[in-house]
Amino acid sequence: MRRIILSTESGADLPQDLADKHAVQVVPMHVVMDGQDYLDGSLPVKDIYDYYERTKKIPFTTSTNPHEYHDFFTKIRVDFPDCIIVHIGYTSKASSSFQNAIIAAKDFDDLFLIDALNVTGGLAAIVMYAVNLLEKEPTMEPTHLIEKIESVVPKSRLAFVPGSLEFLRAGGRVSNVAYLGGALLKIKPLIELIDGKLVSTKKYRGKMSVVSEKLIRDYLKQYDIDRQQLYLIYSIGLDDSIKQRVDEIANENGFKNVKWIQAGAMISTHAGPGGLGIAGIEI
Repeated sequence: MRRIILSTESGADLPQDLADKHAVQVVPMHVVMDGQDYLDGSLPVKDIYDYYERTKKIPFTTSTNPHEYHDFFTKIRVDFPDCIIVHIGYTSKASSSFQNAIIAAKDFDDLFLIDALNVTGGLAAIVMYAVNLLEKEPTMEPTHLIEKIESVVPKSRLAFVPGSLEFLRAGGRVSNVAYLGGALLKIKPLIELIDGKLVSTKKYRGKMSVVSEKLIRDYLKQYDIDRQQLYLIYSIGLDDSIKQRVDEIANENGFKNVKWIQAGAMISTHAGPGGLGIAGIEI
């Protein structure tokens, strides 16, 4: 039976230990700062925050291009001869990356693409769902695997609260007026993935320690998440006491495996330091 290799983009924020353990191949997206193009993952996230402090500007992010995808898929075939590739991609509604993968895929046989319609931990949750399927049934037929992955795409739920309205303002996602009002009232928007798009669905008020608890309790009330796996996303700067409290709530609600994921450059560029997110798959 030919081996199935899973792949995804760096925008999944899949922890390196999980990628290495399960041979998930990750292609980098891009961060452009000070006129220089960096591969996502090669640039410490702290450099993004330092850049903002110096310039009051944020970098901009770009997708993986077709040529890079072609090289990426070619390398997988070299490293894993005669494999079947299943690529689980960053939402096509927020990036051209998936479309670029489609362009590159035309030159390959036995390469299947799935639009995850999600980002960061929401995308990672789908990738790890596929990993778990293959661990349980290594000889699963590719068509059956793809059907099962596609069936959970609309069930992957991601919600996060940015740590800083300053980054949203710098990126043009909130106006100066909204920023000043939000900062004064300590308002933090809740961002969710809906039909593959990042949408602000509600607003929380208060310190991050209060907001974080509201976030996880509201999320678990709204969605019936599979208790076997939960992904918690944080950006650098989130207080350890908040992480500890969120862990406690997750454990109280019966989650068996809680995995913390550090937001990479793609999300951190827009969300700023000290943000918190939560992701899982509905039953």
